[in-house]
Amino acid sequence: MQRILIVEDNKTLAKLISKKISETLEFEVDIAYSLHEAKLFIRMHKYFVTLLDLNLPDAPNGEVVDYVLNHKNQAIVLSGNINKEFRKQMLQKNIIDYVNKGGIDDINYIIQTIQRLQKNQNHKVLVVDDSMVIRKQMKGMLENLFFNVITVAHGEEALGMLENQTGISLVITDYHMPVMDGFELTHAIRKTHKKDELAIIALSSNEEEDINAMFLKYGANDYIKKPFSKEEFSCRINNTIEALENLNIVTNHANRDFLTGLYNRRYFFENMNNYIEEIADISEKYAVAMIDIDHFKNVNDTFGHDTGDKAIIHLSEILTSTTNYRDMVARFGGEEFCVVLKNINIHSANDILERLREEVEHSITYSQSGEAVKFTISIGAVMSSEDSLEDAIDSADMMLYKAKQNGRNQVIFN
Repeated sequence: MQRILIVEDNKTLAKLISKKISETLEFEVDIAYSLHEAKLFIRMHKYFVTLLDLNLPDAPNGEVVDYVLNHKNQAIVLSGNINKEFRKQMLQKNIIDYVNKGGIDDINYIIQTIQRLQKNQNHKVLVVDDSMVIRKQMKGMLENLFFNVITVAHGEEALGMLENQTGISLVITDYHMPVMDGFELTHAIRKTHKKDELAIIALSSNEEEDINAMFLKYGANDYIKKPFSKEEFSCRINNTIEALENLNIVTNHANRDFLTGLYNRRYFFENMNNYIEEIADISEKYAVAMIDIDHFKNVNDTFGHDTGDKAIIHLSEILTSTTNYRDMVARFGGEEFCVVLKNINIHSANDILERLREEVEHSITYSQSGEAVKFTISIGAVMSSEDSLEDAIDSADMMLYKAKQNGRNQVIFN
């Protein structure tokens, strides 16, 4: 389990913060009441984050901050000092945040900040700026917020990176760049990535009010004026990522199956109809497969419905891992799934489906009581034709029926 270190000479406050963290977050918490004690802890452990008081008995002028940073630990400063110049000096150090010790609201803010840092670890950020100095500066600030960071020098490089790298959540782009400027980049990104998939923040100078408006019109989520403060940068980045996460939650509730996380039937038809329109001029081929768990009623009757749900989740994980990220995997209901393999021929599609069937046959999941549960699937599949998507699904359903009639645990491809 990861650890958090609290360095605070006010024992009541230190124990209160520790109690709140332990109740809310899954961390081991250590408390040091002096710099000397903090050094002992830091020699023994690596910390996810440290919470540092600046006025300690043996370090009254914030010496603990430099010690912690020099030992490669991340720091959030806790201070009762509200002097603006002192605060500014502290924020110039490589700390995450400067938090006033005012009361319970400030403790709650610390908890929320730690939660945000945990979530940030799941996000990749692409920084696009032709200045190596600016790229390095932003990379450092973003990594200090626990983001995974990629940097490139101009828009064309950024588009190439988006094509080859999965999981990028945020693009931060300057306006003035060679080859392709930030405005052109934003316009190009929005042709392939929706706002609920990828956020964009533009960087511009104070003199470029019109450009800021154009960025927002063509798909940027926010903009930051240069020069910017570290606090403004951090707040805008975190707010944008949080908004993206909230949008994803809403979208997933509408588009995803609640049990497996796969796409639901409604979204399947919406996405596939768009895809079919896009490939109409290039005659790209795709395969439609209907998949059903064999004797699923027996699984429910023997092991219970909770284990039946586990079997469905287990199959959904195999379907996702066996297919390409461009393919479409959806749960239609119950133990029935539909898979579309895009840009493929019949031989490759048949190989993938056979491999999928074999993987399910040889895999094991477990009941609520720990008993091994094995099951098989039947698959009916067809290649795309001039018929409608609904007709293709009906034909695949007929092949699935034949697979069931012929003994199950097989692929029948028309």
